[in-house]
Amino acid sequence: MTSHTIAPPADAVERDSRRWIILSVLVVAQFMVVLDVAIVNVALPTIKNDLHFSQESLQWVITAYAVLFGGVLLLGGRMADLLGRRRLFMLGMGIFTASSLLDGLAWSAGSLIVFRAVQGLGAALLAPAALSILTTTFREGRDRNVALGIWGAASGSGGAAGVLLGGALTSALSWSWIFFINVPVGLAVLAVSPVLLRESRAELDHRHFDTAGAASITGGLMLLVYALTHASQHGWATTETIGLLAASFALIIAFVVIEVRSPAPLLPLRIFRLRTLSASNINALLMGAAIFSQFFLLTLYMQQVLHYSALKTGVAYIALTLSIIVFSTVSQALVTRVGIRLVLPAGMAMAAGGLVLYAQLPVHGTYFANLFPAFLLTGVGMAFAFVPMSIGALTGVQAEDAGVASGLLNTNQQIGGAIGVAIATTIATTYTGHYVTSHPGTGALDPGALTYGFQIAFYVLAALAALAALITAVMIEPGAAASAVPAEDGVGELTPAFEEAA
Repeated sequence: MTSHTIAPPADAVERDSRRWIILSVLVVAQFMVVLDVAIVNVALPTIKNDLHFSQESLQWVITAYAVLFGGVLLLGGRMADLLGRRRLFMLGMGIFTASSLLDGLAWSAGSLIVFRAVQGLGAALLAPAALSILTTTFREGRDRNVALGIWGAASGSGGAAGVLLGGALTSALSWSWIFFINVPVGLAVLAVSPVLLRESRAELDHRHFDTAGAASITGGLMLLVYALTHASQHGWATTETIGLLAASFALIIAFVVIEVRSPAPLLPLRIFRLRTLSASNINALLMGAAIFSQFFLLTLYMQQVLHYSALKTGVAYIALTLSIIVFSTVSQALVTRVGIRLVLPAGMAMAAGGLVLYAQLPVHGTYFANLFPAFLLTGVGMAFAFVPMSIGALTGVQAEDAGVASGLLNTNQQIGGAIGVAIATTIATTYTGHYVTSHPGTGALDPGALTYGFQIAFYVLAALAALAALITAVMIEPGAAASAVPAEDGVGELTPAFEEAA
């Protein structure tokens, strides 16, 4: 496998000077994708009433998106490398935008579930293509660290902003607008993409596609996400849950065997020789489990225990969102100066501390006394974790592997989130039941019982975040991503983002 250097076109310098405009388009796309993972949460009660969902089927509004998104990300990343990053970016954005419109127009429970699945497919094509375009647009060093700092801020704040925006739109307009809002943004991104983005792809000496690898890993990951969601709803010990988990693990193991033998693997296993990349992806898995689950639990706590409205629940997340955005700039500057090895574990340790604070939330909690300090600490921790994790997952990656490395990072975050929600739901439900058993006269919806379950779940999530801090402190190579390379009049090395399409 070889890569080839192509002479840059005459307008490469001009395009390179516009790389920050390119970044803004990519960040908007990423923000939309992350936003839509969380934006439906506070609107679910309204959607249930309007479209006559049963309680059992309502979870599929979230699960349908998650299954396709988590299952196809790795495939989407490799397709971007082979077929063209701009092409996959625009295809994903087109699918995502069209399905968002259909989501808002959905006339039944079944139609919304189908359209949400298609939306997840669009996101799975869009997200890794966007990150790989960023990687090939900015050279490794200070400029890329700054770009990934902005990217990390969008990724970290998207979940919190989704809850805020979902509450505001549902309260002021209707649940349909949580989907309609994507349409003008998506159309604008599609309009400027042909002008701003130049096609790039991995310049390989072959164009073989690993069909067996793609089928096994896509099927395995989709089954895994579905199995985890099923377990959180129906229990881990059921025959169906065990069967689904066994089938998903079998497919993932088959994928590894296929990749070892394939002359043109979907996921080149050689990239795991990069210790910083491997550590960053392990962190992505554990961080997804520890951090993304907090939005689920906190939303339940604020609405079911503190009786916040959808709008008030969304507004409560402003402190978390703003702290992520503000401290992401500090985070990327620190990574450039002192390296990932110091910043990432510190961020995960602060995130673990924030989760411990959440575990202290009382039944009669107040915003500024109980939630606000935890939001601030968690927000700073997420900023100090998302940015170096994104940089580390792409450090040392060859241009021909930019898409698959991007897909791998996004996959670990999404799978981690599914694992975290399943674990957190199971733990919270179990310990709420223990509380009810030991306190005669209380029910499963008693604020004391709910709070006790949430507290235990937050402690477990804090342990996962602490484990991530320990692993990254040990595995990441000293000095990784620390760079004092100055920008040279806004023009860095000319990268594959400026190559002509083959």
